[in-house]
Parts: sequence; structure tokens; C-alpha cells
Amino acid sequence: MLRRGDFGEIFRMAMETIWSNKLRSGLTILGIVIGVSVVILISSMILGFQANLQQQVSSYGTSVIWAFHFDVFQFGRPSTEMLQRKELTYEDAMAMKDIPGVEAATAGVRLFLPQFGVGSYSVKYGDRKVKNTILEGDMASIKDVYDLDMKEGRWFTETDDQIRNSVIVLGPDTAKELFDDESAVGKEINIEGRVFTVVGVVNPKPGAIGGQNPEDNIVYFPYFTFKKLHPELKANWISVKAKTPELVPAVMDSMRELLRRRRGLRFNQPENFVVFRTDSIASFWNDILSGFFIFMFSVSSVALLVGGVGVMNIMLVSVTERTREIGVRKAIGARKKDVLMQFTLEAVTLTAIGGVIGILVGAIGTFIIRALVTFLPAELSPFWIVTAIFISCGIGVVFGIYPAWKAANLDPIEALRYE
Repeated sequence: MLRRGDFGEIFRMAMETIWSNKLRSGLTILGIVIGVSVVILISSMILGFQANLQQQVSSYGTSVIWAFHFDVFQFGRPSTEMLQRKELTYEDAMAMKDIPGVEAATAGVRLFLPQFGVGSYSVKYGDRKVKNTILEGDMASIKDVYDLDMKEGRWFTETDDQIRNSVIVLGPDTAKELFDDESAVGKEINIEGRVFTVVGVVNPKPGAIGGQNPEDNIVYFPYFTFKKLHPELKANWISVKAKTPELVPAVMDSMRELLRRRRGLRFNQPENFVVFRTDSIASFWNDILSGFFIFMFSVSSVALLVGGVGVMNIMLVSVTERTREIGVRKAIGARKKDVLMQFTLEAVTLTAIGGVIGILVGAIGTFIIRALVTFLPAELSPFWIVTAIFISCGIGVVFGIYPAWKAANLDPIEALRYE
């Protein structure tokens, strides 16, 4: 019999009580299991996504800077004022080549219209067709800005661009769809009813969420060749590479100064363009992922709350069922704090078991996702595993303290009379 505050004896009795009511205990902790497993799964997927995103961002290089006429990495739709801004120009990119510390600069325009009917385009070779292909016109210097590696063939030259030569470079997925394992170099493909000669194929880029990267399904055109095909496209995306990462801040300041001067802005006028670097992408996606995690954590908190209420309910029932037992223990010397510790420990042990099961379920789900869903990375987070344990135990303390207090304050004489 329990007489004094023997922790080991209290824990043994708590486990005996839980084990003797396995079904009831299992149903009680179901909410804890669901809530914890959701937290583990979501945190694992977000951690994997962030690692993969960081890999892709780093593939752009730490020295790359971008300029556009409005901030594309903002939440919500661009304002009317942003959409009415004057676009950056080819000449702006050419002027940036002369900025001290700049290794290379390029301007590009892009067309991406998924093939869902009217207004779509097609990229064809014989009877083969590839869909959802990005068409992009770039200066020859883009290869130097992004350090693009060639899988085969060559990149187009400035001469190809100036004479509007009908040559293109394919992304690896585009080449795979059109030519399988055959060499694409020298082949002629039909794009929007015009024939272009393939002079090269680039190597794959890291995927943003694992697996294939949408940027690998792309056709690169010389800038002026593409402008001849689509003269209506005027939104130039300027990419600049600094000679070293240390020169990036100075180059960004020079780019802003240059664009303000070229766009005729006075010293007191706000900038009608944006200059940013690769960490803006990571920051943008991290904000989205943080919001998503907070939402999912809120949803899982409902399950944890339900589990906590279930624990309190079952502990109150347990106190009622064991009233006479509590009276006997108090009569032979058990103190209030002994009874309080016993029932609190039962609640904490119950929720901790639910937390451990939830972690195991979340870990199994993480490994299944990583094995079967190749485009969705998942990586277990040690931080959230430890946090889940503390949350589970905390729920046991919060929702178990009242039943434990009620048991500890039972009058031993009245408890012994209880039938």
C-alpha cells in the first residue's frame, strides 16, 4: 500500500491502472495521438520543403541580383499603380553591364500559357508534342549569369541574337519529351507554326519541392528572335551577377541609382521598380510555410484539446470509481500530496503514451511520404519531436490536475463509506 511519496511506487500504480483499462485508455488518448501525429507530419514536410528550397535558391548563386518593375514576391495581387508602371528595358540591362563589380547582366522576357485551348501554343517535333512549356527570350549572357551547364551542344551567341537566328536551347524535360534518349542537337522543331533549330540542351535544375522542376520544361530563344515572335511582351526581367558575394550590396545600390536616373525619378520620389536578391525567394516561401504551419497547428490543437478534455473526463470517472480505495489509502497514512501526485502522474503518463504513439505514427507517415511521394520531401524534425513530448505531458498536467485535486481532497471517512 502507498503510504509516503514513493515516486517509483506511484508510477507503478499509475501504469497498472492504465494497463487494466486498455480500451478506455486507448480511446482517451486518441485525440492526443491524432494531434501529435499531425504536428509531426506537417513539420516534417515543411522541414523537407525548406531544405529543398534552400538547395534550389543556392543553385542560383549567392551573387545573383534581380530587377523588375514591381515586387513579384509579395502577398496578394499587384496594385493598379504597380501594373501601370513602365517596364524595365533591354537597354537598362545593357547599361548595368558597365556597373563596377558586375560580371554579367541579362534581360529576359517569358511566355507561359498552359495548353487549355484558345490562345495556347504548341512545341512539336513530328507527331510528338510537349505541353505547359515555358518560352523565354534571353540574351546570350544569361549562361554566364546563372552558370548554366550544357548537357549537349552549345548556347546561342550574341551574333545569333543580333541577326535574329532561328536557334533555340531546350530544357532537359522538353528534350526528353520530344526526343526520348536521342540527341536533340541539330533537330528542327515547330513552335507556333515556325521552325527552329536546336543547338543545345541544358542540364536539370534542382526541384523546388523535390522531383522535377517546372523550369526544366523550357525553350530558350535568343532575345531578339523571341521578340520577333512575340513583340507584345515588354516585361523585362533583369538578372545581374556580381563578381563576388561581398560586392552584392554595393552592386544593388548602383543598380537602384542607375534605374532611378534612367527612369527620371527625383530624389524625393519613391522607386517604381524593385531590386532584390535570392534570399527574397527564401523569405517569401518561408512566410507562406510559416502561415501554413500555424494554420495546421491550430487544426491539430483542436484534436489535442479534445484529447485533453477526454483525459479530464476519464480521470474524473476514475476518481469516482476508486473513492473507497482513496479512503483506505488515506486512512493508513497517505497524504494529500501523495494522492495528488498519483492521479496527476496517471494523467501525465496517459498523455505521454499518446504523444509517443503520435510521434511513431507521424514518423511512419513521414517515411511513407518520402518513399512514395517523390515530389514532396519530408524530413523528421528533432525539435518538434521533443516539443510534442512536452506538449503531451503538459496536457496531462493541465487537464489532470483538477481530478487529482478532487481525489486528494476527499474526506477519508466519507470515502470509506462510499459504495
